[in-house]
Amino acid sequence: MPELPELQAHAERLDAWLAGATLERFTPLTFTALKTAVPPPEAAVGATLDAVGRRGKHLLLRTEPLVFVVHLMQGGRLKVDTGKAARPRGGLARWTFSGGRNLLLTEAGKEHRAGVWTAPPDQVETRPPLSELGPEADQVEPDELLALLHAHPMRLHGFLRDQRLVAGLGRRLANEVCHRARLSPFASTAKLGADEAARVVKAIHDAVEEGLAVERTRDDMSASKERPGRVHGRAGQACEVCGDTVRAVEYATYTVAYCPTCQTGGKVLADNTTSKFLK
Repeated sequence: MPELPELQAHAERLDAWLAGATLERFTPLTFTALKTAVPPPEAAVGATLDAVGRRGKHLLLRTEPLVFVVHLMQGGRLKVDTGKAARPRGGLARWTFSGGRNLLLTEAGKEHRAGVWTAPPDQVETRPPLSELGPEADQVEPDELLALLHAHPMRLHGFLRDQRLVAGLGRRLANEVCHRARLSPFASTAKLGADEAARVVKAIHDAVEEGLAVERTRDDMSASKERPGRVHGRAGQACEVCGDTVRAVEYATYTVAYCPTCQTGGKVLADNTTSKFLK
């Protein structure tokens, strides 16, 4: 799933290309595409697109009458629509702008979990889905993060992925942040102190900045395998920091990657019920 760096860079590209254009039409291509009915998307027809922004893992198409909130989920993409097919493959929704500049929301697979919400500009942060988000991961301060860590006892990896606690990080960045902070992904958030919270904040900033630097050189959003990482997707390879073998605990829908020497005092992690690990 695209995370903060990929979505921020993509919002910047779309803003540079589309800001100032007039919305001529919004077309849901599937009945699951539009998640809200009020305000109706037609209220933005004829309005100028003021900006394309981001909040957490959501893209925001801002007009004066309303804001389109777009969540890509796992397989979604919001891309320049160069085709003319009435029903493009995987198409969920289309925005038609002046000057022949069109956007198409697509999603691979059959789940159709990606979608579009609408909200008045002054209510976009207080309505779902944005009302459910925590602070931006790259803007949270160490003291604020420490309070959140202690208020929500759980494994650190799960904490970093929970959009209600900090917004914008996902599976890849959770792995990278834990490694950069030199903390076990299974560390209990309730037991972390001020020093660990400061390390997590710095690790978030460093990992996000690294990802942004890569994404801003591209013309479109990267694929998962193209994104930088020290441990994510590198199980069985040598850790570039210490040379130990990167290990992984694999769950049904995600993988926790880590370096034993850097993060767990040499201990190899394993879950006794639902996971397996690389030796």
